[in-house]
Amino acid sequence: MSIKFRLTLMNFLQFFIWGSWLISIGRFWFDYKAWSNTEFGAIFSTMGIASLFMPAIAGIIADRWINAEKLYGFFHICGAIVLFILPQITNPITFFWVMLLNMAFYMPTISLGITVSYSTIKNKGLDIVKDYPPIRVWGTVGFIVALWIINIMKWGASPYQFYLASASALFLGIYAFTMPKCPPLGKGHKKSFASALGLNAFKLFKSYKMAMFFIFAMLLGASLQLTNAYGDTFLSDFSKNPIYKDAFAVKYSEIIMSISQISETLFILAIPFFLKRFGIKKVMLMSMFAWVLRFGLFGFGNPTDGIWMIILSCIIYGMAFDFFNISGSIYVETQSEAGIRASAQGLFMMMTNGIGAVSGSLLSGFIIENFFVTNGVKNWQGMHGIWVTFAAYSLVVAILFAILFKHKHNPKDLEGIHH
Repeated sequence: MSIKFRLTLMNFLQFFIWGSWLISIGRFWFDYKAWSNTEFGAIFSTMGIASLFMPAIAGIIADRWINAEKLYGFFHICGAIVLFILPQITNPITFFWVMLLNMAFYMPTISLGITVSYSTIKNKGLDIVKDYPPIRVWGTVGFIVALWIINIMKWGASPYQFYLASASALFLGIYAFTMPKCPPLGKGHKKSFASALGLNAFKLFKSYKMAMFFIFAMLLGASLQLTNAYGDTFLSDFSKNPIYKDAFAVKYSEIIMSISQISETLFILAIPFFLKRFGIKKVMLMSMFAWVLRFGLFGFGNPTDGIWMIILSCIIYGMAFDFFNISGSIYVETQSEAGIRASAQGLFMMMTNGIGAVSGSLLSGFIIENFFVTNGVKNWQGMHGIWVTFAAYSLVVAILFAILFKHKHNPKDLEGIHH
C-alpha cells in the first residue's frame, strides 16, 4: 500500500468524521431534541473555544514528548467515545459540555494530521507543495461523502449521524498507530512557554496593517460558521410549508449543501492566479462580497422556482471560504518573519476559528432567538429576515475593510511562499 494512499485515507477519514454531523446537527437539535436557538448557538461556539487552546497544547506535547501520529490516534479514540455518548444526553447544557469535550479532542487533530502528513512526505523524499494538495483534497471529498450518506440514509434528524462519526473516529484512531513514526523534534530545544503558545506573534499587532488584517479576520470569522450552523436547518424548515415539502432540495438538503464543499475544491485551484493578478486586498474583498451574496441569495431563494439562488449561493461559498481562509494564511506567511510564522498562523486561526467563530455563534443564536422567531417559526427570508441581516453585516465589514486596510499589491511578495 503506497504512502500516498495511506495519507489520502487518513485525510479522507479526518473530515468524514466532521461531515457526519457538522451540517446536520441543526436538524438533530431542533427536530429530534426540540431545543432552543440560543443554546444551539452555544453548541457551535465549542469548536471556537477548543481552537483557542487545544491545538497549541497538542503542538507542545507533540514537539516535546509524544509522537505526533500516536497523539493523533489517541485524540481520535477519545473523540470516538465522546461522540458515541452524545446522543444519549437529554439536557442541552450537558450536551454543550460534552460537545466541548468532543471538540477539544477533534480540533487539534486537524493540525496534527498536517504534521503527520508533512513529516511523512518529507521522510519519503516527496515534495510537499506538489504531493500534499492532491492528498488533502480527499479530506473535502470525505466531508462530502459523509453528508451524502447522512442525507440518503435520512439520518439528519437522528442519533445515527453521531454513531457513524464515532465508528469512523475509532477506526482512524487505531489506524493512526500504524502510520510512519513522527517523533518529537523539540527535545533538547529550550522554548519559552509564551513562544510555545504562539503569544510572541502578538507583536504583529504593532503594525497597523497587520492589526487591521487580524481584526477583520475576526469579524469575518464570525460569518464562517453561520451557514454550517443554519444552512441545513434553513432548507429542512421548508418541509413545514405544503408548497415546498416534497421538493428535492428539502428532501435531500445535505446533498444540496454539499455543493458548497464541491465548489470549495475548485476555488482552491484558482487562488494562485487571483493572488498574483489582483493581490491580497482585492482577493479578500472578493471573499467578503461573496459572503454578502452567499447570505443574500439564501434570503430570497426557495426550493422550487428559486432553487437556482440556493445552488448559486452554494457555488459562491467556495470563493467566500477559500479566498478568505487560504489567501489569508498565505498573506500571514508573507508578512511574518521566519521565526514566528507558525505562531502567526496560529494567531490567524485563533482570530477566525477561535474568537470570531465563538462570538459569531453566540451572537447569532441570541439574535435569531430574540428577533427572528415568531410562534416557534424562524423568519429566514425577505428584506427583514435572518439571511439578509447576515448579508448586511458582511457588507458593512467589506466596506470598512476596503477603507481601513491599506495594502499595495506587489507580485514579488508572493515569490518563494511555496519553498
